[in-house]
Amino acid sequence: MAVPLVLLHLAGAWFVYTAFTIRPAGSWDDEARAGIVLSCVLAIALSVIAAAITLPATIRRVMGPWWLAPPLLLGAAAAIQWSLRA
Repeated sequence: MAVPLVLLHLAGAWFVYTAFTIRPAGSWDDEARAGIVLSCVLAIALSVIAAAITLPATIRRVMGPWWLAPPLLLGAAAAIQWSLRA
């Protein structure tokens, strides 16, 4: 289960990175704002999937509870960026 989770975390981190690096050229730049929102939505979706994989007790027992930290942090960062930029 570690390989799919690492891939989900990397993809989520990429979307959070893009959400934080996209800068609108002005108040009229709706495409940049849409890109930020899309990146945030995809990062949150990947975080929910990764958390759903990690939440069962059998997975946590084998892999450890620290695997819940990356999806929670990435999801929170994406939600904050979405609320600030949207």
